[in-house]
Parts: sequence; structure tokens; C-alpha cells
Amino acid sequence: MPPTLASLVHHSALKLTVRAGEDHLDAPVRWAHASELADPVPYMEGGELLLITALKLDAEDPEAMRRYVKRLAGAGVVGLGFAVGVHYPDIPKALLDAATDAGLPLIEVPRRTPFLAISKAVSAAIAAEQYQAVTAGFAAQRELTRQALSDGPEGLLLSLAGQVDGWAALYDASGAVVAAAPEWAARRAARLTADVERLRERPAPASSVVAGAEDRVELHSLGTGRRPRAALAVGTASTLGTAERYALHSAIALLTLTTERSRSLHAAEQRIGAAVLRMLLAGEPDHARTVAGDLYGSLLDAPFRLVVAEVASASAARVRAGAADTGDGADAAPGTASAAVLAAVADASGGGDPLAGLVDVVEAAAARSGEALLVVPYGERLVLLVVDGGAGVRACAEYAAALEAGRGTAGREATASGTSGEEAELVMGLSAPAGPIAAATAYKQSEQALSVARRRGRTLVEHEELAAGSVLPLLADDAVRAFADGLLRALHEHDATGRGDLVASLRAWLSRHGQWDAAAADLGVHRHTLRYRMRRVEEILGRSLDDPDVRMELWLSLKATSMGSD
Repeated sequence: MPPTLASLVHHSALKLTVRAGEDHLDAPVRWAHASELADPVPYMEGGELLLITALKLDAEDPEAMRRYVKRLAGAGVVGLGFAVGVHYPDIPKALLDAATDAGLPLIEVPRRTPFLAISKAVSAAIAAEQYQAVTAGFAAQRELTRQALSDGPEGLLLSLAGQVDGWAALYDASGAVVAAAPEWAARRAARLTADVERLRERPAPASSVVAGAEDRVELHSLGTGRRPRAALAVGTASTLGTAERYALHSAIALLTLTTERSRSLHAAEQRIGAAVLRMLLAGEPDHARTVAGDLYGSLLDAPFRLVVAEVASASAARVRAGAADTGDGADAAPGTASAAVLAAVADASGGGDPLAGLVDVVEAAAARSGEALLVVPYGERLVLLVVDGGAGVRACAEYAAALEAGRGTAGREATASGTSGEEAELVMGLSAPAGPIAAATAYKQSEQALSVARRRGRTLVEHEELAAGSVLPLLADDAVRAFADGLLRALHEHDATGRGDLVASLRAWLSRHGQWDAAAADLGVHRHTLRYRMRRVEEILGRSLDDPDVRMELWLSLKATSMGSD
């Protein structure tokens, strides 16, 4: 507590007497300053006790004293000390009345009390308060450290809430509340998610203040990297004092150390995860279980899914999407995306790494649900093992939908402005549910789904979609079209001379599964004419229509060329 006018009046060595403003003696004194200027206001900062002898004041002029006192009060001067027995034997009535009317404390300073003694008393009290605050800060740091070591972040938050006489909450990288103290503070902290997301967009360290009707909240980012790894919120009834500020800074330092330590542990866990993945793909599930231990063992005890993700060129993806658009894209619902997903999408759209955004979103979702998760960089790809039907799978789908929604908006804006960006776009393939024995198969499935996602310009494709859908959209591939054009070129050239309609006849015959009468009826010709045409097809192509592989290739080629002409 800083010194107040009341504490100075009660200082036995100073012998001060209150002559006016008795109701305002609880005002804190920032400093004691002596000035004989007729107008010292330009040199005041507020919170001073001004000491005068009225050397240059017309202290007996009521109007002059009213103006003088009014300016002092307006500048934030908390009290006026008047030395009697120097130029005036007593405080002039005009000054006393002006101070009384303005409510400004007026203190009589006896001749035997030098102004220096008052300044020393104020300085000593301020120094004592600062020493007390530093001492309390060190004590708080020791207590916070003890709680962090014994009970983790939860214990630290509980201790911090007591230190600041308020509440404290910890957020993860996605902006979700992971711990709060006291327990009721979790509901209050959850209402600040949007503010935490805005703080996350700024480079660490960053802070902001949110003033509400019920409290004052300070938000601080945690971590030393470009992207904050977490955030701390502290809510109090008023502005933090010096001791409380020391406690807050100690908590920030301890939580940052915890965050960085967690990052190192995460890197070590990732190396173990990479070893587990290699063993699974090599067909060694028993060895993989042994290495996984308690860290990833639960993930291998239930069906899981493999996600393979990579970054593709946006322009190439759009070209492929335009060529292969079948209208079966996933419906993006940006309105249903969480704040954490939207923040990750915004970062990716602003030039950030979409793979890093995927990791942030999935890790946060898995952490909130208590699920095991394996994330492994695999060359230029990222491989994730997620619990089947769990929060990790849902987070992948939500992130993909939000990315596709943002991609559509960006594409429309680029078209309107006549620009074509080369920004990176994320593509993902998701396997069917599998177990450790079938991990290699699951990886192949996710690669196949990834390839389809890349061709179709989709962000996420599940392998189960491929089996449930049609093979025909795959014919939109340029290589397939080139093969089809080459296979059927001789027939098209024959028809172009007007010597017969071999291509249409072949299509009708194949669509009728080789039934001569039905195919001939479709064409409006005699079945012998159709037989002659099919013999000509065999002669021109040098292939036998009795071969089922030839019939299959011809049918797919016809479908591919018809898709290209649509």
C-alpha cells in the first residue's frame, strides 16, 4: 500500500496538522514536491503532495486563491502542505476557505519540520512498499513454482488466482480452455475464446486487456515461437498492484517453460511415433506394440484410421478440379466450424503452413477428448493415426470443409480481380478403419484416396467413398483420355470418310452386351449389317471382340471420350 496523506499526518516525527479536506486523507501520495511557482501545474503529474511557503503567492486574495486551488485539484494534486512561520504566521484565511470549498486537503507544516523531512518520509514509504512488493513477488514465485512442480498447471493456476484475488485460466493453441481456477471460472473463461483467437494472431509475446461489467481480464500469450502455444487469462476486480503483477509475470514465465518443455517432449514422442509407424507398415505389429508402450498403446487397441496429407499447388488443383468436377464434392459448412478451425484456416489462407494448421486442430481436438494420436512427418507428407470415429477424424473433416469453403471464396475473388495465386493447398486421404495387422493396407488406401483428392481438387477424400462411388469420374484423368483417343482414332478416321458409323455401332453393341438383335434395333439396321461393322472394327483395330479385356478397354475408352466432349 503506497503512503497516504493520513499516514503522513500520523507520522509522529512530522507534527503535521490537517486544516481542510479531512474527508480525503486516504488519497495515495506518489511524491512530495516543493514549489513556489505561482502556477506549478505544468510540472505536476498527479498524485503529488505540494509543499509551499507562499513566497510568490497573493495568499490573502480570495479570488486568486480560488483559481490557484482549482488548478491544483484539476491537475491531480492530492494535498497542499503550507509551512507556517516562514512568510505567514498562520495559513491565510483566503487559502483556507478556497481549500475547504474545493475539498482539497490542506496540511499545516510547523516551522521546525523541514520540507526535506516530508519528502524523505514519502520516499521511505514508497521504497518500503516496493520492497514489500518485491518480497511478496519472490514469495509468490516460490509458491507458484512449488505448485507447478507438484500439481502441474492446475496447481499453478489455483495459487495464482489466490495471489491476485481473482481467477485464472489456461488456453491451448486452439483457444480452448484446458484448466481454470476456481472451477467456476471455466465458464467465464470460455466466453473469451474470440479474444484469445485474436491474441493468437499476433506474434508472441502479446497481451491484451478485456474490460467487462463483472471484472477486468488480462490475456497473455505463452511460448517463444512465432505462433503462441497457449494463453493465460487472469481476471480481477481492479487493476493489478505491484505484488500481483510480480505473481502474474512469474506465472507467465513458469507456464512458458512448461510449454517449451512440452514441445521438447513432443519431439521425442514424435520420434517414437515414427518408429511405431515404420514397424506397422513393415508388417511387424507386435514390435510396434512393444515400442508404443503406454504412449500409443491405446491407439493400437481399437480400430484406427490413417490420414495421409500433403500440400499441392493451388493452380494445379483447380485445373484438375475443373477437368474432373462431378458435383460430388463435400459440402463445406463454414458456419459450423469451431473458432479454432477458423483461426487455423485463416492462418493457412494468409500464407501459413496448412499442414501445421491441421496438426494444431487435430491435436487440440484429441487432447480435449482424451484420445491418443500419432502424428509423423513422412517425407513431404504428414501421416496421422487417429481413433476411428473419434474427435481426430471429425477435426480432419471440419478442417477440410472450412478450407474448401475458404478456397471457393478465394477463387471467386481471384477471378473477379483477374489474378491467379500459387498458394499451397492441402489434400488429404483417409483410410477405412483398420487394425495394426492391416496398417500397410490402410496406408495404401489413404494414398489412393489422396490421389483421387488431388485429381478432383478436393481437400479430403475417404477411401470408403471410392468403393461407394463410380469408377467413371476417374476416367477424366488426362492419361486415360490420351489412351482412349489413341485407341479409337482409327475408327473415328474411318467414320470421317463417310464409309460407315463404326464408333456408334460399337457403342450400341457393347451397351447391349453383344446382343445382335437388340443392338441392331437401337441403330435401325439389320443384324447382318451390324455383324459386318463389328468385323470391320476388329480388322481396323487388330483386336478380337471375343476378348473380354478388349471389350472392357473399348467401353471405357468410349466413356472417357464422351466425358471429354461433354
